[in-house]
Amino acid sequence: MTHLEQNPSPGKHTLHFRGDTVTFMLKNHSTKKGKAWLRSNIGHADIRHEELIKYTEQGLPPLSRDWHDIPMETSDGQTFSITLPLLDIGRFEAKAYFISTDSKKILWPEGANSVLKVEPAETCAGNTMYTAFVRLFGDAKTKGAITPKDEPAVEQLDQEGFAVIPKSGKFRDLIKELDFIIGTLRCKIIQLLPIHPTPTTYARMGRFGSPFAVMDLFDVDPSLAEFDKQTTPLDQFQELVDEIHCRNARIYLDMPINHTGWASHLQITHPEWFHRNEDDSFMSPGAWGVLWEDLSKLDYSHHGLWEYMAQVFLFWCRIGVDGFRCDAGYKIPFKTWEYIIAKVRMEYPDTLFMLEGLGGYKHVTEGLLADSGMNWAYSEIFQNYDQAQLESYLPESIRVSESKGNLIHFSETHDNARLAATSHTFARLRTAFCALTSHNGAFGFSNGVEWYAEEQINVHNSHSINWGAETNMVDFIRRIHAIMETHPSFHAG
Repeated sequence: MTHLEQNPSPGKHTLHFRGDTVTFMLKNHSTKKGKAWLRSNIGHADIRHEELIKYTEQGLPPLSRDWHDIPMETSDGQTFSITLPLLDIGRFEAKAYFISTDSKKILWPEGANSVLKVEPAETCAGNTMYTAFVRLFGDAKTKGAITPKDEPAVEQLDQEGFAVIPKSGKFRDLIKELDFIIGTLRCKIIQLLPIHPTPTTYARMGRFGSPFAVMDLFDVDPSLAEFDKQTTPLDQFQELVDEIHCRNARIYLDMPINHTGWASHLQITHPEWFHRNEDDSFMSPGAWGVLWEDLSKLDYSHHGLWEYMAQVFLFWCRIGVDGFRCDAGYKIPFKTWEYIIAKVRMEYPDTLFMLEGLGGYKHVTEGLLADSGMNWAYSEIFQNYDQAQLESYLPESIRVSESKGNLIHFSETHDNARLAATSHTFARLRTAFCALTSHNGAFGFSNGVEWYAEEQINVHNSHSINWGAETNMVDFIRRIHAIMETHPSFHAG
């Protein structure tokens, strides 16, 4: 028994935001006189990141040079305290200790180190997220890419083996709707489904090909750009980034890094970075009992792949992307994420990493949030419906969001059926419920929810999102977002 009491209590995980301060107190309940210090790595994120990077790239073991001892102040010789500013993004640890004047022995309070996770300041509130599938905009947003009168002819060509690729919505089409999405709906984050080139004539699933069958992670799909000889497709994506930032909003990209499309640039240049089946064929990933044959699974036992993927994230950060939805991120090794996030944070510390861990183990999601540097993860709220399910899920969701990292409450994603397909009342109920049970206003929904779209998003095709429907819940969502912006329940703490 050391007679020492620390606050925050040893072993506790707490969540903070850049610019906060944290106060550590150590109470000495014995009669001994002495001094106290706080041992911590707070304020030295770059040293920690540099050691992680050198370990991966050069094989140099981390030496924990980020740790240091800070003297604590006291007025009565019994209670010691220190207040520190939290200026770095990341995961930090701390623990106070005491040394009496008649001994050189370090005395620690019982328990593990306190763990502090510091998030970007702008994520303390107002994290309303709009998931946009670019190809569904433009003319497609009201009538779909193919009109009913053209459907028989297109189906005939499909059956004959022709590649029928209808016109797609463009980046500039989405730009035209930003005043509505950011202004009217009051969404603060635009999250795009993958925008990279996809197969068009081979290994193509559906009419368009899956956006998750990426051909080149360093490029955008030219079908998402207008033919304009004054620009490149990447220039037009940059226009979208700039227009979102001009409206004081953020842009997140969906990054599929567990796999690529078959015959991708990476598969051709580095076939050794892919998993193989027993017959040496390329392995396809799967989830929920489904195998995606158009995809080839990456093998993260190769450190060269870690370095390649870190450069992918940095490439998009340099263009202005603020964060990433990490598709199937729970399948990527913990150490890989530690390295990638450290590499990105050395240049862009406020970059947000959102884990898509649906279908994975809960302890994996919690571990990645708590310790790898990952910021957010998908909540499973949209897959819990009756009272018993919600009473079982919500307490755990709240605990994780308050201590390890925000679980984002989506009312609807491209992976689940449209709410309005059940009823408009059900759509309003679920939208309000998912929004008003969120932390820090972290709530999202897919394009079309606001228009009561009923057709589930099919990532292989293009269909109407019911844009402009006279019966809608545009004002309903706007008012919910206004509540989340102004009410303290949805702010930090």
